[in-house]
Amino acid sequence: MVGLDNAGKTTILYQLLMNEVVHTSPTIGSNVEEVVWKNLHFIMWDLGGQESLRSAWNTYYTNTEFVILVIDSTDRERLSITREELYKMLAHEELSRAAVLIYANKQDVKGSMSAAEISRLLNLTSIKKHKWQIQGCCALTGEGLYQGLEWIGSTLKSK
Repeated sequence: MVGLDNAGKTTILYQLLMNEVVHTSPTIGSNVEEVVWKNLHFIMWDLGGQESLRSAWNTYYTNTEFVILVIDSTDRERLSITREELYKMLAHEELSRAAVLIYANKQDVKGSMSAAEISRLLNLTSIKKHKWQIQGCCALTGEGLYQGLEWIGSTLKSK
């Protein structure tokens, strides 16, 4: 799970793990947990999103089946940086078979960009070599998170 700092990655991880909001501080390095949902068992790495840590993301790509990109839907100013990071990841050889789930987080905040708007601004329809899905969500309430996991489950079944 990747995304810029303050996107909500760690909050999502612990919402999925414990079904509750855990107050977090910026992730330096990574958090790793086994997430079990329905018949899915997977190891989820939550990677720090500060600029100084993004260059190390590629050290986690080996054997990655799914990339979960978390976007702060209120952060219009940095969406272009998110787009750069996304396409840099997708060009990486070790992710050539990975599918991408994009969580458009913070949908509960007034004035946040919709999943459709983020999709357009990221030019997601240009992604042809990877399966992808964008899902609006709210890490604090859990809304939308399980729909994303449903997509992961159905994508695994179709492999």
